[in-house]
Amino acid sequence: MIVGGYGVFGARLARLLVADAHDVCIAGRSIKKASACAKDLGCRAIRFDRADSLYALDGYDVVIDAAGPFHTYGDDPYRLARAAIAAGVHYLDLSDNADFCAGIVTLDSDARAEGLCVLSGLSSVPALSSAAVRALAGDYVPVVIDTAILPGNRAPRGLSVMQSILSQAGRPMPVWVGNRWERATGWSAPANYTLPGGAVRQGWQIEVPDQRLFPAHFGAQTVRFRAGLELAVMRYGLAMFAALRRVVPLAVGPSVVRLFKVFADVMAPFGSGRGGMSVTVTTHHEIRSWRLLAEDGDGPFIPAVAARALLRRADLPVGAGPALEVITLAEAEAAMADLRVVTERVVAPTSHIFPHVLGPAFDALPEEVRATHLTLDVSRWEGRCEVRRGAGLWSLLLCAIFRFPPDATDVPVTVTKTVTPHGETWLRRFGGNAFRSHLSLDATGLRERFGPFSFLIGLELRDGALHYPVTDGRIGPIRLPDWLLPVSIAREFAFDGKFHFDVALLAPLTKAPLVRYRGFLVAGAADDPMHLPRDGA
Repeated sequence: MIVGGYGVFGARLARLLVADAHDVCIAGRSIKKASACAKDLGCRAIRFDRADSLYALDGYDVVIDAAGPFHTYGDDPYRLARAAIAAGVHYLDLSDNADFCAGIVTLDSDARAEGLCVLSGLSSVPALSSAAVRALAGDYVPVVIDTAILPGNRAPRGLSVMQSILSQAGRPMPVWVGNRWERATGWSAPANYTLPGGAVRQGWQIEVPDQRLFPAHFGAQTVRFRAGLELAVMRYGLAMFAALRRVVPLAVGPSVVRLFKVFADVMAPFGSGRGGMSVTVTTHHEIRSWRLLAEDGDGPFIPAVAARALLRRADLPVGAGPALEVITLAEAEAAMADLRVVTERVVAPTSHIFPHVLGPAFDALPEEVRATHLTLDVSRWEGRCEVRRGAGLWSLLLCAIFRFPPDATDVPVTVTKTVTPHGETWLRRFGGNAFRSHLSLDATGLRERFGPFSFLIGLELRDGALHYPVTDGRIGPIRLPDWLLPVSIAREFAFDGKFHFDVALLAPLTKAPLVRYRGFLVAGAADDPMHLPRDGA
């Protein structure tokens, strides 16, 4: 039985299962719609409402909930799953809601006692995405997992999926970044993804089970997920709605969803029906991607592929939980063989700024120093330091402009390094004071930028320490004369098993002491991936 079997994804799942010679029954609140779908597929139909008595489950081997939206299931969200267990029926669903998918593990003991399979999220996420992650990572522990689902504009849109995305827009959501739980907002932080054939699509951050489940399951330091809309007017229109909801918490009821559905239907003739999916795993050695492109009309079949692949097995796994690695990527690709789908794998080496600049000399650095310059996404370093500012007016003015920290004998310090498309951003916090800089490579070497000022750093390895002399400077595109350059007497070194830094800057013109900060750093403590903060931050 497929509940919601005449919906966008349910009907396609039914078509795939009928093609595999399963005995399928389409179930839903509208017997008219269920019967029409069943007639088209050559299967059975019944009227079924999960709010009513669930006696109709008797006699089935498997019930699949493809209806949703799963976040609206109320105070008893697993009523259908519990009824399936009571009836001795396997339960599967296509949920992409993080809370619903993660919470179904509460039924594990009941499912095992009855020898039944109870799985949530047997869809593009997390079932297909986790299969791709395992295939890409192999025996390595992934550092970064980045997934995107990017449908074509002409693909049909179900009200359940629209309500799920609209309800997240502009609202807080937890994200796992650099081994820490951080707070983000739904439909934010856009990024581009490449699909087979070179097509580039933009995705925006929303919450799915992957961000909640992958950190503990795979041990990844960062887990990201984005969804996209093909047309810019729809992407940025939704971004405006998200910005409004950050200020005014508008409820997303049926009328709001229908309004957006009308607009989406008006735009349906534009764009294409080509949709895609991208899963990228970054290890310490390589960046490995699995990419999928579905041709016109077949994109909406992808959320049904995992269930099809699982039901091709002779036996189903016993127990209740999220659908993590319950199928392999090979099984998923075999389940797409009769669809107009192209997949590819792409592998590229990881790249770091400092090994690129230093070459073989980088390997001669102490391990404690090397580790701080091998950030793949976000790394955090914590320690203590001493800060001394120069005393003259000129030094004090420059310290204020560059936001250098005030004098302190023993102050906590944190350095957060974030990889960007152009290099790295370093955010340094000294107690309650912070300043940041941006490091990048150009034709001349390593350049560090503070606002409009940028300085060329002539990295040198001497006596086991890494030195940072300033060899050139610019304000915007204008080169600064040597007499306007600061003097950098800065080094990084290892002592007593820790990374140490000693940075002394002399002011331009006067060469008087500007600021000096010195101390140590160690890798920042990680959050517990199993303990999600209640406020999402």
